[in-house]
Amino acid sequence: MDSALSHILDRVRESARQRTPLRICGGGTKDFHGGAALHGKRLSTSALSGIVNYEPSELVVTARAGTPLADLEAALAAQGQCLPFEPPHFGPGATVGGMVAAGLSGPARASVGAVRDYVLGLELINGRAELLRFGGQVMKNVAGYDVSRLMVGAWGTLGLITEVSLKVLPVPPAEVTLRFENNQADALRRLQAWGGQPLPLNASRWEGGAGGTGSLWVRLRGAVAAVEAACRSMGGERVAPPTAARDWQACRDQALPWFAGRVARPDLALWRLSVPAAAPVLALPAGTLAPLIEWHGALRWVQAPLGDGAALHEAALAVGGGASLFIAPSAVDTAAAARFDPNPAGALAQIHARLQQAFDPAGLFNPGRMDIGR
Repeated sequence: MDSALSHILDRVRESARQRTPLRICGGGTKDFHGGAALHGKRLSTSALSGIVNYEPSELVVTARAGTPLADLEAALAAQGQCLPFEPPHFGPGATVGGMVAAGLSGPARASVGAVRDYVLGLELINGRAELLRFGGQVMKNVAGYDVSRLMVGAWGTLGLITEVSLKVLPVPPAEVTLRFENNQADALRRLQAWGGQPLPLNASRWEGGAGGTGSLWVRLRGAVAAVEAACRSMGGERVAPPTAARDWQACRDQALPWFAGRVARPDLALWRLSVPAAAPVLALPAGTLAPLIEWHGALRWVQAPLGDGAALHEAALAVGGGASLFIAPSAVDTAAAARFDPNPAGALAQIHARLQQAFDPAGLFNPGRMDIGR
């Protein structure tokens, strides 16, 4: 055991003995999520950095939790490989551990899967200061309960991740982005129709404009012949590769101009609505601006005040989905941000409570982290 890991274990043991909460911190680029009130003594994972093992021929990489996400992606790119789910960074300090703990995926998620689908194994420290390892470093070694994937999206509330093994994939040989001008209903109809065809769809987004019109961007990835054939059958305008790459990265990190709407309106929150991809245009509260739609219709971002939370949830629930608070309004103090959980006693909440009792019975790690924006 190296000194960095030993030091963190000592910190956890001491905190467990004193019942002092810890706030796990990688790059801190996702501290905004849900407006959660973050408590506890800061425990940084930055010393746990570096790629432990990388076998390009095996499509597997193992990295320590504090490894900068940009460094891992650069190492993969040098071998013509990538993290297909395009994890958002939200800043230059994003880390591998934070990527797994947050469980957030980028524009390609609907086509290639989520972070959870690529986690093969991990090492963590639980609330009893025990160093545990789950899963492994190959793709066919999971038997019984896949505990490692429980940590994806748990926001560090079940333990401190120290090391992760991930499946990676080769970069597709061809990529083209097409742009179409249409309204929201037409964009959703097109996406649903294309989804039923053998097309190399990888990512999509629709942004509303003035007068109800908007732009639909569709990214194709795959074999050269398949991408070219899809371009001929779908039509649309080809976007220059540098422009497309820049805009998809901005979409991944919520840096598109659409997301700047809350700058002029500090009373607005950013809401994430997860719905079936085939869902029609949602009945949003009066005065709400057109949403930004991703994942072929399954993810819809809405900017609206906290008071519209119940109405947004009802609109999503009506089509078989749900709503969650992603970023609280900047005009609202974090401690005063309303907790939005339409079903606090639901099955998922009960399961999470039992898991936390097993992994961190004293509630040592990241208290309050999942109280908002579940």
